[in-house]
Amino acid sequence: MDKRLAKNHKRKVERARAKVKTSEPDVRTHEEIEAAREASRAETTHGTNMKVAASSRSMRSHTTGSAAKTDV
Repeated sequence: MDKRLAKNHKRKVERARAKVKTSEPDVRTHEEIEAAREASRAETTHGTNMKVAASSRSMRSHTTGSAAKTDV
């Protein structure tokens, strides 16, 4: 019984190792990498609009939850 389980495990490990993909090295220069980071930061931050939307969402969900509790 243990031999069968060991063989099965060995086969599963072999299949998993065969499926692993190795990533290719990054061949960009340091300047290109820094420029890409700056570009991605510029896209994700939209100024204060993100902060306002996030804070108003949390306030609404918090106040509606407490109002429901006090009504009972």
